[in-house]
Amino acid sequence: MSKDYSSHADYMKWVSRDARQRQDKIQSAICNAFAGYIEKRTTEVVVFASISAVKLARIINKYPIILKPLLISCNIAARSIERDLQIKNLNTYKPKLTEQQTAAIAGYIKPFLPPYLEVPTLTNLDMVAYIDKEIRMRKGRWEQEITKVLNRYGSVKFNKRKFVAENEEFEIDAASPKSGPVKIAVDIKRIEARRDIHKRCDEIVNKAAKLKGSFPDSKFAAVIYYPFIDEQINIQNRMKSENIEYVVFASDLKESITNAIRLLLKQMGVAR
Repeated sequence: MSKDYSSHADYMKWVSRDARQRQDKIQSAICNAFAGYIEKRTTEVVVFASISAVKLARIINKYPIILKPLLISCNIAARSIERDLQIKNLNTYKPKLTEQQTAAIAGYIKPFLPPYLEVPTLTNLDMVAYIDKEIRMRKGRWEQEITKVLNRYGSVKFNKRKFVAENEEFEIDAASPKSGPVKIAVDIKRIEARRDIHKRCDEIVNKAAKLKGSFPDSKFAAVIYYPFIDEQINIQNRMKSENIEYVVFASDLKESITNAIRLLLKQMGVAR
């Protein structure tokens, strides 16, 4: 990687001092806050200070599943490894690495590992990350479910596709037809926090304008997940545009998705 760009080690240097200061404050606060509930117990501890990079590589190579909690304890993600070590598409939960790659990763993370960590801490770090991954994956399936229902009840087929406008590439979550001029474009968006309304809605409005610039006769619709039902009018107002014909809302429930999509297809005149 070019020295013009920062590595993970550079990032750690930037924040290490403040992080240590916060760690001291957190430890003090925890000890004071839970003073009446703190007990000293004997637990298994991994002493990383006693493990060389070479030994660590052998361990990871034999037990690749432990890579994820080790990376979390160093605040290292797959993108850091790809950027700094040029190891692409690493699945940190089920890593498949060559011995050379394992050696490179072990040498890379060794300086960032703490002197020691309790085994329960390592397992809990992995569990928290795994739960977060699975939740995000489930949310991603919501978009897939929307497209599936569009195809189930629509008289046309919808596919994810891209288009270029003003030398910029945009992606449509569900478009028809699969190739040629876009006739119908459906943007599928989860907005899960009030503070994200402006940014997400502006993204949709901008994409709609770019689409109409390239395909003036196309129709643009948006399927929105927004859990604050009483405030959905705010999104509708934010997305008022001559380039957006239809906006519907759907929750995680299959019934909600089906009702919203069937209404949308009817409005667009492509219901089966």
